[in-house]
Amino acid sequence: MKKHLKYASILLSICAVCAFTLGWANSITAPVIVRQELEKKMMALEAVSNGWTIGEQVETEGVPFVMYSIPLFQESEKRGYIVGLKGAGYGGEMTLVASYTTEGEMLFAKMLTNSETPGLGKKSEKEGYMDKFKGTGSTKAVPTTKNMLGSSEAASVSGSSVTFMAIGKAIQGGSAYVKTLGGQK
Repeated sequence: MKKHLKYASILLSICAVCAFTLGWANSITAPVIVRQELEKKMMALEAVSNGWTIGEQVETEGVPFVMYSIPLFQESEKRGYIVGLKGAGYGGEMTLVASYTTEGEMLFAKMLTNSETPGLGKKSEKEGYMDKFKGTGSTKAVPTTKNMLGSSEAASVSGSSVTFMAIGKAIQGGSAYVKTLGGQK
């Protein structure tokens, strides 16, 4: 019995040291991770802002695909919105930001986070991938299936159809949301 208590106390000591070490490491790295995520988000917002002034973020609840919106201004006139979007790809939840005119036309989009398959769904992070959606949402339908693309563009999303459809549906949802806002102040 004493032998079992000795081993139990040794294991308990090892677990306590490991728990303390992990907690200490987390207290050091957590603020750095938060700062890096904020910097990444701000860079993405600047990239999709079309050079317009970025307003204050407004949280959104109960709207499919939409997490928040940020008005965009040129001088003092509202020109559009940046919308934080979420969708469900092959690898799980993904988040992106997209900018729209007040009429719901998508200008620019950038992927923020995803867990898609490297070499397939991860293509969505590459420069030019989101160009398939530019200019859609107002008078031109947002492509949500490969059938809505030209043959060369359809080939570029081959193997990542679920990712493409998730992005398309999220961008379409953002466009519909922006249309409800219009040029509101």
